[in-house]
Amino acid sequence: MGLYILIGIAVVLLLITAIYFNKFVSYRNRIKNAWSDIDVQLKRRYSLIPNLVDSVKGYAVHEKGLFENVAKYRSQAENASTIKEHEAAENNLISALKNILVTVENYPDLLANQNFMKLQDSLIEVEDTIQNARRYYNAVVRDNNTAVESFPGNVFAKIFSFNTADFFEIENIEREVIRVEIKK
Repeated sequence: MGLYILIGIAVVLLLITAIYFNKFVSYRNRIKNAWSDIDVQLKRRYSLIPNLVDSVKGYAVHEKGLFENVAKYRSQAENASTIKEHEAAENNLISALKNILVTVENYPDLLANQNFMKLQDSLIEVEDTIQNARRYYNAVVRDNNTAVESFPGNVFAKIFSFNTADFFEIENIEREVIRVEIKK
């Protein structure tokens, strides 16, 4: 009788261990998938930036420093290897993009340019998509971190070397489209 109880306890422990292991593997894979979604959108933004800069450059020739900053921060963001590096580079890049969009307000001809307006609309769309992907990523990270840090998950996480993940916090670029009012 005692042997059956020990076997029953072992089976229950094995089952609980398998459940927690699979749960952590699932979180790890969801985090990777969510980061991949963010990465795709960031690459879309990176490909839009040179076109946006080129369209503004023709009008704002004396704003050279702004364009250099955008290029520098875009390169840093593309080459970032950790979440924290991406976070810092993205915040710098967004700040530089905001400066360009504010500068654009001084050039009514540029604001009336259809190509620029399309690029700006595309950038705003990408920013919205990045924000949604970031929210999903951070929700998955939150769930993972809660499971890793709370009992009894923390015991199994330690046994199988599952860790908490970093949140991805970046600023949002201004969403308001600059409207052109043409006076007659």
